[in-house]
Amino acid sequence: MKRCVTAVFMMLTLSGPYFFNAAMAAGQKIPSLPSSFKARTVKAPDGTAIFVRSGGSGPAVVLIHGYAENSDSWGPLAADLMKDHTVIVPDLRGIGRSSIPAGGYDKKTQAGDIRAVVEALGHDKTAVVAHDIGNMVAYAYTATYPDKVERLAVMDAPIPGIGPWNQILQHPGVWHFNFNGPDAERLVAGRERIYLNRIWNAFSASPDQPNAATKDFFAKTYSRPGGMRAGFAQFAAFSQDAQDNQAFAKSKLTMPVLAMGGEKSFGAMQAQIMREVAANVQESVIQGSGHWLMEEKPAEAVAVIRTFLGAPSMKGGQP
Repeated sequence: MKRCVTAVFMMLTLSGPYFFNAAMAAGQKIPSLPSSFKARTVKAPDGTAIFVRSGGSGPAVVLIHGYAENSDSWGPLAADLMKDHTVIVPDLRGIGRSSIPAGGYDKKTQAGDIRAVVEALGHDKTAVVAHDIGNMVAYAYTATYPDKVERLAVMDAPIPGIGPWNQILQHPGVWHFNFNGPDAERLVAGRERIYLNRIWNAFSASPDQPNAATKDFFAKTYSRPGGMRAGFAQFAAFSQDAQDNQAFAKSKLTMPVLAMGGEKSFGAMQAQIMREVAANVQESVIQGSGHWLMEEKPAEAVAVIRTFLGAPSMKGGQP
């Protein structure tokens, strides 16, 4: 286990910030959902406005993004799944084009946001695919509404309070878990790209992925007024999340679960984590990828997820 935890952070090397305009000059593409997707805003139970886009037709699947990104990060997967799925892609509260409330950043509350989105778009049961902070929201959602999730896929992130969580917290590589509050906000104001660059580069197999244009794009969404406060709040809620998750874990999930890790990041430890909370786990490790699977190895990640969503019911973790 110790070796697995250490492997998560093996890529921690510094890399200086990129110039904002250089990437655009080089013609790099930025992430985006298909232009045919329709956008709307859904009110969460506490009144928070959740921005969501959807498209395609067929069985519904919800894609939940992580930190240092927004819903556009799902572009490659959404473009593929829309061929035979209804794809629902929200921005988490406080991120992207969702509103920035004062609170509610615990993942149990955000599970209510996701439920409001699913119902507002006229659906009941869905599959769920998630990455990073999105894993934590997806787990809370699935544990709260287990009869509403047909399949769950999680990508490269821990679950607060579960498995090796305490070991992970002790590693210096997760300094950003405890970097929040008014002083942190003032330090980062106007320097969002520098702060986020440290996270992108630290957890990538190569510092050129995500590319500079993508980093610029995401940094702009976090630099709006209140954006960094909301981002920091996702981490500040971890103590509450850990308590909630330990209560959830008393009943293991029974639906098929795909646990996907990047070889240069969580790797097989993602499946070890999920086996703590789920009875039916399929493991996948994307070779050559760090944490940012949709940017580093999109074709490989999409192929694994598509196979999982279309696979027959599994027993004992085997298809």
